[in-house]
Amino acid sequence: MEVVSDRTKPRVKDYMTRDVATVSPDETVGEVARRIAESDEHSGFPVCERRRVEGFISARDLLLADDDDPIFKIMATELLVAHPDMKVNDAARVILRSGIQKLPVVDDAGNLVGIISNADVIRSQIERATPEKVGKLMRTLEQIHEIDLTQERRTVPLSELTPTQGRVYADELEGRRYELERGLAEPLVVIDNGGMLLLADGHHRVLAADRLGIDEMDAYVIVIDHEIELGMADTAKKEELEQIDDIDVVDYARHPLVKTTKRLQSDDRAK
Repeated sequence: MEVVSDRTKPRVKDYMTRDVATVSPDETVGEVARRIAESDEHSGFPVCERRRVEGFISARDLLLADDDDPIFKIMATELLVAHPDMKVNDAARVILRSGIQKLPVVDDAGNLVGIISNADVIRSQIERATPEKVGKLMRTLEQIHEIDLTQERRTVPLSELTPTQGRVYADELEGRRYELERGLAEPLVVIDNGGMLLLADGHHRVLAADRLGIDEMDAYVIVIDHEIELGMADTAKKEELEQIDDIDVVDYARHPLVKTTKRLQSDDRAK
């Protein structure tokens, strides 16, 4: 097994899944095939003996094997693994170049401590981009209002958020739902204006989360210790936006930049 380690942040241990389903080398092909067939998430498993990684078994490996064969006879024993301190970007390169979807993560003793997937890598890149967005908004608010602000990472209840955007589009809403179901949605950006939580960025994500029955979400929160007059708060008041249920969902065909073919043809004939 080849182990790659790099102690530069962000690291694999910050994004890996720690609760990993595994199989034993002595389990049979039939037993593991049933586990894969009954699972919506797994197309293969790390093979471990007392948490030490001995190999990996995939659905493809099972195809030509007999149901009674033990897994250790057909598992792949030459596999790439990552170290918890490995740089996420390096893990991304391994996943991309090898064509695998999941990379087992082992400690210095070779014990399985987690697994990092291509979805985890995407999530790490999304979350790294968000602080830049927050920093830009903070600097703008500080310059306009001549105040000093602080930033926190919080879990915020959706029921306490005040929208600052009156409409979202149905097609993008479906995209955000897809991301949430796979753990890929970036954190919200919220302004705590003296206790009033204004949703600055993430209206599609919030509405998609609400439809999935999610009550709270991760957020970058810009904190203003006393309430001040903010333009987005005035927008919310004018549009009578008090809670996320007040946001309208607009079908993509009614998007202001979308026109029907029939209408375009009529406009051309009129010219």
